[in-house]
Amino acid sequence: MVKKQQPWLDWAREIQALGQTGIAYGKDEYDRQRYRRLLEIAAEIIAGHTTHTQQSVVADFLLQTGYATPKVDVRGAVVQDGQILLVQERSDERWCLPGGWADVGVGPAEMVVREVWEESGFETRPQQLIGIYNANQTQEPLAYYHAYKIIFLCEIVGGEARPSAETMAVDFFAFDALPALSMNRTSERHLQDVWTCVQNGRQTAVFD
Repeated sequence: MVKKQQPWLDWAREIQALGQTGIAYGKDEYDRQRYRRLLEIAAEIIAGHTTHTQQSVVADFLLQTGYATPKVDVRGAVVQDGQILLVQERSDERWCLPGGWADVGVGPAEMVVREVWEESGFETRPQQLIGIYNANQTQEPLAYYHAYKIIFLCEIVGGEARPSAETMAVDFFAFDALPALSMNRTSERHLQDVWTCVQNGRQTAVFD
């Protein structure tokens, strides 16, 4: 939906965050009206560069309450016989590491185990933190909101490959023969860091 990342998206995200936080802490209705206007401006910027309407974006913004903080995306990297486990997303028919948005009340390691199982059918155990990334440093950002991406190296302890409501296929690929990637979920940089970790053994996690 977003054509490509541009400064306007960073501006819209920041304006939206200011508006959301202002509504949460505004002292009176006058304050809240002004901060809602910031949400409308951010939505207008997004609508001008995407296929979304201003009204639909504002409606989404209003669902976000409280102090604005980055969202968290967790991904599990499973390497077996030199190949990486990827799942094919139904939303864009491209491939990525299994994972998704973290839920409140669930720790990162527990969350990645659940996400890998739900999307691929494999039961896994986290072995190492590969990296923590600024998820919006890709050509196809996750959405309107700023996000962090956490990738764990995991090992299979059970289960078998099966698609899910969100994924249409599950397979292993050689690192030099990757399918078309869902870049907002998994980029070539992420997979290169996975490969480096596997090749070099346990190492310090990378971060942005």
